[in-house]
Amino acid sequence: MKNQKSESSPRPSTRFARSGHPSPSKMERGMNSPPQAEKKGVRWVILLWVLVIFVAGCAPTRKTGHEGHEPGKKILFYRNPMNPQITSPVFMKDSMGMDYVPVYEQAKGAAEGEISISSDEQKLIGVKTERVGRRQLYKEIRTVGTVAYDPELYVAQEEYLGALGLSDEALIESGQKRLMILGLNDEQIGRLQKEGKAQENLILPEEETWVYITIYENELGLVKAGTPVEIDTIAFPGEAFYGKIAAVSPVLDPMTRSAKARAEVQNPGQKLKPNMYANVKIKIDLGSRLAVDEEAVINTGKRTLVVVAKGSGNYLSREVKLGQKADGYYEVLGGLKEGEMAVTTGNFLIDSESRLKSTSGGEHQH
Repeated sequence: MKNQKSESSPRPSTRFARSGHPSPSKMERGMNSPPQAEKKGVRWVILLWVLVIFVAGCAPTRKTGHEGHEPGKKILFYRNPMNPQITSPVFMKDSMGMDYVPVYEQAKGAAEGEISISSDEQKLIGVKTERVGRRQLYKEIRTVGTVAYDPELYVAQEEYLGALGLSDEALIESGQKRLMILGLNDEQIGRLQKEGKAQENLILPEEETWVYITIYENELGLVKAGTPVEIDTIAFPGEAFYGKIAAVSPVLDPMTRSAKARAEVQNPGQKLKPNMYANVKIKIDLGSRLAVDEEAVINTGKRTLVVVAKGSGNYLSREVKLGQKADGYYEVLGGLKEGEMAVTTGNFLIDSESRLKSTSGGEHQH
């Protein structure tokens, strides 16, 4: 019975038996797929090559100073990126490992004082420019004033009216001059003559009052009769009173270098009392003016400069003449043309390099 069992054939696999194909042996299965160890070896080889490529890409390369060199331009010397006063005839690094920046020879046909700056240096110092153009400018003058209590002017008006009643030409002329010295203009004197009554709001509060405003010498040319004003006081916070400049005194105070402007202000409820202090805002429409960003202006004390971008990395420090400052811009009176590009960031470093180049004549410090 045992021999019969051992001689009997093994039962074939159901799947291969049904298909008519013999069942594959273990050796055959091993020949059809790579061993597990061989798969791991392939993975390690790939990882090793990736690591080699990464290390090679990160490895530092020795710089010669010609990386980023602008073709067609001759390098005069190299400058310390953190201290423009320190230069070198050859490429080097500073104490922090930063590359010295090349300074190029002035291009042919360039204006006197024009310098060339590499694109790398422009990025380093963050050069930004803005177009010089015409814009509507509004200037706001902030100053102080006092609600009028002026018995002297009141008495002068009474005396002038008295002289008119006497028809005394000498007294009339004398009274008229005194009124002008005290701040009245021809129009106001004419109105006084027509009304025939001194202004009581010079000594008592009324629905319309006078405010004496301090106008400093540097802004005196901007304030004229008819200029609107806005008044506020600490007595009535958040409440504004409005009026207009009636006249500006022709005489300056030698101590404060200021003149007195007289404004006629609406006083509803007679809230503004004589001798009350006031804050004053005067907004002046300067009209359309050629203007440059205030950030572009370099004031050396002796000269006023703006660095102009000429294109292709060329820059020129140019002396300019400026007028009023308003809304973050200066009125341009001379030295700049509409459409030119003024440097607003990095201009101080560019001007320093220009002055260094003109004074050193290529001499280098280490």
